[in-house]
Amino acid sequence: MIGPFFPSDSPTTISDTKTSNPKTSNPKSPTKIPMDPRKLSALLSSLVSQLLLIIITLFDSNKNDDNNRHFISHGNNAFAIVHHLLSSQQIAASLSFVSVSRKRKRTHCSESDSESAADEIADRRLDRVGLGLTRDPDSFKPFFRMKSSTFEWLAGLLEPLLECRDPVGSPLNLSAELRLGIGLFRLATGSSYTEIARRFGVSESVTRFCAKHLCRVLCTNFRFWVAFPSPKELNSVSLEFQQLTGLPNCCGVIDCTRFNIVNEINGSIDSIAAQIVVDSSSRILSIIAGFKGDKSDSKILKCSTFCEDIEEGKLLNSTPLIVNGVAVNQYFVGDCDYPLLPWLMVPFVDDVVPGSFRGEFNAAHRAMRASAWKTVASLKNWGILDRPMCEESKASVAVIGACSILHNVLLMREDDSSLCEGMGDYSVLHDQSSQQQQHHEEASIEACGIRDALAKQARVSS
Repeated sequence: MIGPFFPSDSPTTISDTKTSNPKTSNPKSPTKIPMDPRKLSALLSSLVSQLLLIIITLFDSNKNDDNNRHFISHGNNAFAIVHHLLSSQQIAASLSFVSVSRKRKRTHCSESDSESAADEIADRRLDRVGLGLTRDPDSFKPFFRMKSSTFEWLAGLLEPLLECRDPVGSPLNLSAELRLGIGLFRLATGSSYTEIARRFGVSESVTRFCAKHLCRVLCTNFRFWVAFPSPKELNSVSLEFQQLTGLPNCCGVIDCTRFNIVNEINGSIDSIAAQIVVDSSSRILSIIAGFKGDKSDSKILKCSTFCEDIEEGKLLNSTPLIVNGVAVNQYFVGDCDYPLLPWLMVPFVDDVVPGSFRGEFNAAHRAMRASAWKTVASLKNWGILDRPMCEESKASVAVIGACSILHNVLLMREDDSSLCEGMGDYSVLHDQSSQQQQHHEEASIEACGIRDALAKQARVSS
């Protein structure tokens, strides 16, 4: 099933939560009060989200996770339908401006004045964030890890969901832009709630609510932004990898990274692991987060339903290609922390001579894995993930999920504000760690034969 699974006491969808401060009518009067357009848009947005999840559920079996891990995007054929219906979310978001227009005065501008008027409106929206920002990227990107145009687009899309649910009995009376700004500032900088409250001129409790509510809305209503491709789309992913290295039928790079959290009991630093699958453009196709950080990458893979679904033929089940006389099924590539499997290709470790077919395969393999390194580095470019999180485990996983969703949103918007181009020593350190923890499980004859066939192909393509 696509999306993170939350336990019963974790964030719930908007549709099953009552809004605070509801309007009540005079019991003596039969007059019907029209529904608030903001509530209507929130309801429609929530219903569309639930419809998408129902469609996804019909395509996938619902699996519970006894270890309380959270899953975001786990393959099925429904992504094409989700993508088709995404415009419904845009329609729902646009309805939010019906209520906004009642508060803001509009003037009719000539065509020549339309551009300046749009800029003025945009600047007013940014001023409502509370930091006195303009659309200058040098002042905007450090605070929110996105361009002002992306911020405005996101605020419009999320507005009905951000504003429709306040703490019971304590309406916040804050604009969607301010709520979004508080939440993004927390994710982008990792600043403490106390510091954010001071900057935005709100209480610390309001800051906590806005930051957590943003993660809740993203992970509950927009988790389809991280979705494993349909078989047709997976072919496009494979072609992009083939154009990069000459190796056919690769469907993604699998990797595992750790994020530090502060232990609430003794204040020590623990870690939680997240397993990701990315394409050649660093788009996240799947992320599974919430494992204990001391587990090895191979153990995390084995105990995930992702591995189970591949072994059962639910994923990577297209017709194999014949490469140098060998049937090569769809596969992922991973580092030496993983075992060599028919659907998981790892580098050669022994008898690798530069320029040999094994050496050429390792070079192509490394080139494909660069997209995963870039993704991990970009995720840790969000300040909250680059330092120990002072959150409980469930909330930390929601933060990882929200940043992953925003990562894909920025790629979709061609906004490179949080993308890490220079990975520094990350890839070197990662490879050194992999060499020290390399997997010694004996590979099957089938897996060895597939890797050898691909290695010969890499030599031909080089």
